[in-house]
Amino acid sequence: MNPPLESVGRALAGFLSRERHIHGATPPTPPDRLLSCLEPADVLLVEGGSMISTAIKYLTQSTWSHAALYIGTHGEGQLAGSAYFIEADLVEGVRAVGIEVFAGMPTRICRAVGLRNQERRAVTTFAISGPGYRYDLRKAVDLTRYLLPTPPVPTQLRRRMIAFGSGDPTRAICSTLIAEAFQSVNYPVLPAIEYRAAATEDCPGCVDEILHIRHHSLFVPRDFDVSPYFRIVKPTIEGGFDFRTLKWDLIGDRLTAAVPDGKGNVVG
Repeated sequence: MNPPLESVGRALAGFLSRERHIHGATPPTPPDRLLSCLEPADVLLVEGGSMISTAIKYLTQSTWSHAALYIGTHGEGQLAGSAYFIEADLVEGVRAVGIEVFAGMPTRICRAVGLRNQERRAVTTFAISGPGYRYDLRKAVDLTRYLLPTPPVPTQLRRRMIAFGSGDPTRAICSTLIAEAFQSVNYPVLPAIEYRAAATEDCPGCVDEILHIRHHSLFVPRDFDVSPYFRIVKPTIEGGFDFRTLKWDLIGDRLTAAVPDGKGNVVG
């Protein structure tokens, strides 16, 4: 054990995790509307505003810096009977949290297509076994890589920079626990694909598509967004959307659009 180094790591983790005000690319979804659309094993992507979130968004060229797995309402202990998520926090480690943690943040729901109920339970059960797992804060050197929000890293190396360290400790900062949970039921997230000539004499021109499991330490939040096996669920339209019922502030919009053209005339 090295208590001084762990203290430095804890201080760095707290500094990198401190939220700052950001202008999100998408408006936040009200928590009640978000919950009404969620199903167990849904992946919730979050646009964070901390320094490490800024670095992750830059390195992955994505809006999303964080991912959480929706478990449902069959919790135990203090969260029993309430809807909650499993997430990996840099300081607290893998933990269960409620929807209020993501209030006011832009989010996106990604849903695995074709999962049976028992497979959903297997995915959530795998994730539930993770709470209490923490990142080894003695690896302070790893954390210093995020002190520069936009590090000058070649594009081809950016994904690997996120998977710093080695082995299980990476779970505490990446989407690795969620990726492992889906891999536990052989569900693909974003596998490497190899095309081989089909091993059959009946179809000499046929090609087999062989999937290779990507190491869990290399997964990032955007992978669930761009994966061809996950569907994007938008709460605004899931419950039925009719643009004819929208109320527009036409007077206010006209006043906002009425601006001088530089010659004393008002345009708009």
